[in-house]
Amino acid sequence: QVQVVESGGNLVQPGGSLRLSCAASGTFFRFYAMSWYRQAPGKQRELLATVNTADGTNYADSVKGRFTISRNNAKATVYLQMNSLKPDDTAVYYCNRNPATLTWGQGTQVTVSS
Repeated sequence: QVQVVESGGNLVQPGGSLRLSCAASGTFFRFYAMSWYRQAPGKQRELLATVNTADGTNYADSVKGRFTISRNNAKATVYLQMNSLKPDDTAVYYCNRNPATLTWGQGTQVTVSS
């Protein structure tokens, strides 16, 4: 069963940057679009960014221009570079395929606060 493990979350000040990583097990990583999602307290999980098998990308309006998604198929890893972070970006961040067919991982906590 394919599993994902997210890492890289931290406490950061507004305007700061973080790079999240998501390592996936399994040998078919390169055949699937991968996405980053997040869930803030009391809110539904939202789709943030997707990278397809041809490295094409899509972003939610809330993160467009600030976040960049990328993938390394040789390492079966997807990344999320987050710049100009805002307090509203505080959430647990998850990765999954798109559509999200894998069991959700533990996520990684991002807290943006001064």
